[in-house]
Amino acid sequence: MEQSAPPYRRIVDEIRRRIGTGELTPGDRVPSTRRITQEWGVAMATATKVLTTLRQEGLVRAVPGVGTVVAEPQPQPQPQRPAHSGLPRERRPRETDSGLSRESVVRAGLKVADAEGLRALSMRRVAAEFGVSSMALYRHVANKDELVVLMADAAFRDVELPDPAPDGWRARMEAGARLQWELYQRHPWLAHYLSITRPQPMPRAMALIEWTMARVTGPDPVTLIHMAITLLNYVRATAAGFEDDLEAEQETGMDQNQWMASMEPVFEGILASGSYPMYGGIAAHDEDVVTLTSLFEFGLARLLDGMAVLVEPRAADSGGSAELPAQPPGP
Repeated sequence: MEQSAPPYRRIVDEIRRRIGTGELTPGDRVPSTRRITQEWGVAMATATKVLTTLRQEGLVRAVPGVGTVVAEPQPQPQPQRPAHSGLPRERRPRETDSGLSRESVVRAGLKVADAEGLRALSMRRVAAEFGVSSMALYRHVANKDELVVLMADAAFRDVELPDPAPDGWRARMEAGARLQWELYQRHPWLAHYLSITRPQPMPRAMALIEWTMARVTGPDPVTLIHMAITLLNYVRATAAGFEDDLEAEQETGMDQNQWMASMEPVFEGILASGSYPMYGGIAAHDEDVVTLTSLFEFGLARLLDGMAVLVEPRAADSGGSAELPAQPPGP
């Protein structure tokens, strides 16, 4: 294409060329929006338009947890004979409305954010999932801000509460924390989006927190809400690493294990100085002893240990541990 073509079109043609020559094959990841901005020196809006155009052409597709990959070749549609519906032109169903509803727009937004991160989400990008213009979405959601709120609340709606529910306060709080943790793994962008200083009205998220705290008795209402938000914020802040890792993988092309392997010689050189005995103490382990999951598990247990002081003050004052069975008498 001529050099005077719009920048996004030149990038689209280059990626299309890579797909056509086999340099990129079905299932391979194509450059992310961030990689496009770095490789071609364009704005994020241009990079988004590149991927949108490629999706509209059926060359790529979004895969949750992976990113945008080369799509499998689709069979060419058979030519159709012209047909007359018998209806006046203005009364025929509009193709641009096909499949669009408030619910379907929210689900499409979830699909995009789960696969590519919240930064890649735009009304234009979501519209590309339906093959319509972004203006078609505004009949169902007011703007992107409203869309993201609806997406977050819809994500919480999919949480399945255990039945029967745990009875003890600690078991219930632990179960609620794990439900949040699993939710953030399915939707890596969600932890970053939630805010404890500017909370959004999300009834389903509030319902999960109410359920989590339902067996805590004793603390006054102000203390109780502090406990609830502290637990929420701990899980949310730890889970923010999911999206950080997803974006880093899309940007570098390396998963966490590959990245750590590439850094291993550097860390070995630092530890060889002998100045970091704490870090050196875990270097001999063959497997990863510090992971996002191990940090979550360790921190959750210690957090609930501390809250036992508020829920079971007499047990804490006597040196006991919350909800541990009594030791049998000695011989």
